[in-house]
Amino acid sequence: MEGELALMGKYIGAGLAAIGLGGAGIGVGNIAGNFLAGALRNPSAAPSQTANLFVGIAFAEALGIFSFLIALLLMFAV
Repeated sequence: MEGELALMGKYIGAGLAAIGLGGAGIGVGNIAGNFLAGALRNPSAAPSQTANLFVGIAFAEALGIFSFLIALLLMFAV
């Protein structure tokens, strides 16, 4: 009985950690959407802000990958 309870807790913890993947997807969509809205309003300033776009996307994706790593560690290493 205790082994099943620990297994259930491990899966619940991994599922909660995987919520960060959805947050990363929302963050990347928000960053790209706001960049596109700004680029359509001022097309001449868009090329100078492309590097900032990729840095923001990289940070959001890094957090998503980190939460995926935590979920995998909870599932297979704990």
